[in-house]
Amino acid sequence: MKLAERMSRLGTETAFEVLARAGELEAEGRDIIHLEIGQPDFQTPEYIIEAAHQAMKDGYTGYGPSAGLPEARERFAAYLNETRGTNYDASQIVITPGAKPILFFAILALVDEGDEVIVPNPGFPIYESVTEFVGATAVPAPLREKREFRLDPDELGSLVSDKTKMIIINSPHNPTGSMLTMDDLEAIAEVAMANDIMVLSDEPYSKMVYDGEFHSIAEVDGMQDLTILLEGFSKTYAMTGWRLGYAAMEPELAGQIAKLQTNSNSCTASFTQIAGIAAYDGPQDESEAMMDAFEERRDVMVAGLNELPGVSCLSPAGAFYVFPNVTATGVDSRELASRCLEEAGVAVLSGTAFGEYGDGYLRLSSANNIENINEALDRMNDLFSSL
Repeated sequence: MKLAERMSRLGTETAFEVLARAGELEAEGRDIIHLEIGQPDFQTPEYIIEAAHQAMKDGYTGYGPSAGLPEARERFAAYLNETRGTNYDASQIVITPGAKPILFFAILALVDEGDEVIVPNPGFPIYESVTEFVGATAVPAPLREKREFRLDPDELGSLVSDKTKMIIINSPHNPTGSMLTMDDLEAIAEVAMANDIMVLSDEPYSKMVYDGEFHSIAEVDGMQDLTILLEGFSKTYAMTGWRLGYAAMEPELAGQIAKLQTNSNSCTASFTQIAGIAAYDGPQDESEAMMDAFEERRDVMVAGLNELPGVSCLSPAGAFYVFPNVTATGVDSRELASRCLEEAGVAVLSGTAFGEYGDGYLRLSSANNIENINEALDRMNDLFSSL
């Protein structure tokens, strides 16, 4: 079989590869602690499940509009306005099966072959993957520990060229847990507006904030029409398998994104959209309890990592990842991640899974329970002490 040349440019998520290898080891009888995958270990709140069940009984089981159900688009726009101080309406919302399709559709709709997209590095690998897939160039914007892994607006300005079509930002950030300040966002917005560059703002961890205050670049005066604001339900409501995400954008672009959805998967399952409305309208106690648990786990994990030989770790402001510096171990981060899995039975990722500027770091997900986190830290201590 001869594949299309573009397939050679399509990347993947190392987390799923490590997950598969961990599964093989488990099939051999090994006990593996999973810190590689960003998936809450909580169940979806019952009231959301019941809403989906009732929606199916009420007939929400057929095709729906490609852009999403009108009532869901209206509610999701209202949610963004409530939480970001924006003024979106339903015509600016496109609902997709998970948040990733928006990444794909937005780049397909706006980026031509030969264009450039500025992406955070380290960063979610799909940003670079899709950019390269369409024949454009992903330009890395380094996130450095000395700036607490926040994008440097001055450096961003130096990366802009006449080929730059899009800037992608992610806050709170995967994999580092960093969070952009309002000053950061205003400086990034200044670059975007001065050069008429669209910003794709990936914000699925907006409720998972422990230190500081979350802000969206869409809040900055003049930026709403230059922003594709991406949100979802996977993290806040433990709905990873439901595949429900959405984005807000300028109305004409929303129509084009909906057209891409028509050509790919027709529409998002209607009953999941009703569940999304219920998620926003229902009691937030369980979601807030989850966020509190993730903060406690973060604290335990960061403290434990800072006790390991050759490791130093900043405390992330948000999300449920930690990004320890392991350069002082003297072991390459790729090799160290492999040894954590194969020798210690702890599945983690090398920072290089998120780009070249992740070299020297590991990414661990704190979405596991504290008992497992402590056991993982004990196993890693044994391994690191023997290096």
